[in-house]
Amino acid sequence: MSKRYYRYINTLFIVLPMTILMAFVGIARSYGFAPGWPAVFFKAWIVMFPIAYMAVLFIVPTAKKLADKLPWKE
Repeated sequence: MSKRYYRYINTLFIVLPMTILMAFVGIARSYGFAPGWPAVFFKAWIVMFPIAYMAVLFIVPTAKKLADKLPWKE
């Protein structure tokens, strides 16, 4: 696979489990495990995943630039 897609694949591997966990916790806290909770979970995750993916693509480079400006000791 081309190295040019590394950023996008790496982001996918970070965002996928993170959004699954966040959707699960959110549904468990607000909806509970009432009948039909898997459908509610899936709907929440479908909305959450693309938003989180796009946000991470913009936030990670900005966070890296900010962290690089901090005075680090060697």
